[in-house]
Amino acid sequence: MSTGPTPTDASSAARTFPPGFLWGAATASYQIEGGVDEGGRGRSVWDTFSHEPGRVLGGDTGDVACDHYHRWAEDLDLLRDLGLGAYRFSVAWPRVQPDGRGPANPQGLAFYDRLVDGMLERGLEPWLTLYHWDLPQALEDAGGWPERGTAERFADYAEIVHGALGDRVHRWTTHNEPWCASLLGYSAGVHAPGRQDDAAAVRAVHHLLLGHGLAVERMRSAAHPDDRFGIVLNLQPVEPATPSGADADAVRRVDGMHNRVFLDPLFRAAYPEDVVADLAPVADLAHVRDGDLQTIARPLDFLGLNYYNPLVVGAPEGGPAHVPGPQGRGPYVGSHGVRMLDLGRPRTAMGWEVDPAGLTTILTRLQREYAVPPLYITENGAAYDDEVVEGKVHDAERVSYLRAHLAAALDAVDAGVDLRGYFAWSLLDNFEWALGYSKRFGIVRVDYDTLERTPKDSAALWASAAQVNGLPPAG
Repeated sequence: MSTGPTPTDASSAARTFPPGFLWGAATASYQIEGGVDEGGRGRSVWDTFSHEPGRVLGGDTGDVACDHYHRWAEDLDLLRDLGLGAYRFSVAWPRVQPDGRGPANPQGLAFYDRLVDGMLERGLEPWLTLYHWDLPQALEDAGGWPERGTAERFADYAEIVHGALGDRVHRWTTHNEPWCASLLGYSAGVHAPGRQDDAAAVRAVHHLLLGHGLAVERMRSAAHPDDRFGIVLNLQPVEPATPSGADADAVRRVDGMHNRVFLDPLFRAAYPEDVVADLAPVADLAHVRDGDLQTIARPLDFLGLNYYNPLVVGAPEGGPAHVPGPQGRGPYVGSHGVRMLDLGRPRTAMGWEVDPAGLTTILTRLQREYAVPPLYITENGAAYDDEVVEGKVHDAERVSYLRAHLAAALDAVDAGVDLRGYFAWSLLDNFEWALGYSKRFGIVRVDYDTLERTPKDSAALWASAAQVNGLPPAG
C-alpha cells in the first residue's frame, strides 16, 4: 500500500480561512446508528441488501454499527471536545416513517429530538441530511426511486421532519450523493437495492432530483427566517488516460453521467444534450414532465461538495474494462465500457488515487461554470489501515491526506471561491456500505468488539485546524 501524500504546505502554515468559517465532522444514519429493530423503526433497503448473502464483504450489516442510537451523547461529547462548530448527520427515513408514508413514528422523531437538543447543549450547529440512502423497504417494494411516487413521498417525509425539528435545525440538506443512490443502486447494483436496470437508474436520477425540489418547496413554505436549504453532490474531476480523442470522449461521457447530469438540472434547469444523446439507446426521458426541471432548479442557499479522488478514464478500446460492479459492470449508463484507470499516484486503502489538487479543480469549476450558491465541503477524508499502539492511533497517512486537502481548499479560496465550511468524513469508523467494516475513514477509531471510541492523531489535527481556522503548523 502506498503512503499518503507528502505535505507540501510548510510555507502555508499561516494561511487561514475567512472569518466565520465552519468546522465540523459528518456521519450517516445507517453507517453508525444500529438499533435497527428499536423505537418502531422500519426496514430500509440497506437492511435488506446487507442481509442478502454475498452483497456485503464478510456478511457485515448495520444492525449494530457504532451503536450511536444508544451512545449518541458520548459521540456528541467527542465533537464538542474537538472544538468543532457543527455536526452533519442524517435522519433515517424508516425511523420516522417505517413504511415511507403516513404519519410520523413518535419514537423515531423523539430520538432525533434528543439528538438535536444534545447538539445545541454542546454548542454544535445541527446540519441535517434528510436522505443518506436508507430508503424504506416498503417504498422500494413499490418501485423505489425509479417511480415518481417516491419523490412525492420524500417531500411528505421532509415536511414531517422539518415540522418537528425546524424550530432548532436551520441547515437542511435534502440528498447526499444522489449519484450513488441512483447509479450504484440501480445500474451497477453494488449498493442497495442492488438492481441492474439502466432505464430504471435513469428514472431514479430524475426522481431523486425531483424529490429534492419538491422537498425544498415544501420546507420553504414553512421556513424559519434562518433556514438554509441545499443538496450534497459527490463531484469528481475526470481526466483522460492519454491525449487521444477517444479518451477525450470517454472523459466527456463520464463527466456527463457523474457531474453534469446533476449540476445542469439543479443550476440550468436542463439535462445536458450530449448526455441525453448518450442515454438514448437505453433510456429516454419520457418520465420528465412539464415543470419538473423548474422545480428541481429552485434557488438554493448552499451546495455541499463531497470530494475524495479524481477519475482517470480511457476509451473501451485497448484493453479490458476496469470498472466497479459485478462482472465489470460500471455505473455509467450509456457508457459501461469506459475504462477506469490510474496515473500512478499514491492510493488510500480504498484503492483511490490521492490528488488534493482535484479538490481545487472541482471548487473552482463550480464557481466558474455554474451560478452556484456558497459552497461547503461536506465530506472529505480517507480510509487507511490504522493500528492501535499502546492505546493510540498514529494515522500519519490520514493526517497527511487531510493537511494536503486543507491546503487545496485554501488554494480555492485564494482563487475567489466562496467556500464557507469543511466537514471531515468521518467522525467515526463505521459501516462502509458494501465493504462492511473492512475500511476505516474515522478520525475517531471504533473498536467493533467493545465499541470503545479512540480519537486518532487526525482528530487532533482537525481540532487544531478548527482552532486556528486554517492549516496548522506542521510538526
